[in-house]
Amino acid sequence: MLWGWGSSRPGPHHREEPVSYSQPFTPEGKLADAKKLLSLPRIVVICGSTRFMTEMNEADLWETKAGKIVVKPGIDMKSPHELWSDPVEAAALKVRLDDLHRAKIRLADEVLVVGDYIGDSTRAEIAYARSLGKPVRFTHPEVDPDA
Repeated sequence: MLWGWGSSRPGPHHREEPVSYSQPFTPEGKLADAKKLLSLPRIVVICGSTRFMTEMNEADLWETKAGKIVVKPGIDMKSPHELWSDPVEAAALKVRLDDLHRAKIRLADEVLVVGDYIGDSTRAEIAYARSLGKPVRFTHPEVDPDA
């Protein structure tokens, strides 16, 4: 067994010093370290019902002006479009979009919930973000399910 760069084993009076790490070797810790190394600004993910797409766009504007990277829903399935006109395809797309949005939450440093209504999907996103220890802000704090 090699004990370091040398070819010999530590002597009888050698003591191993405990090693402390700033971040655990978890995917989350590695991501946080990579963001620091890249000097990335804070990343905010916008959550909420797509009925608030106009408000989400406005929040995007203000968060971007504040120097943050913004990610948000890119598709409003409540508006008609040929990509989700077939109910079977629409159901499959909804599942993929939910998975994609959870990935955006994992990537983000914080969550901004937009709108004065919280539906089941948004409630699940808030719970998921909080389970990951992400700070969650609200444009309408009175709708916070944990308030």
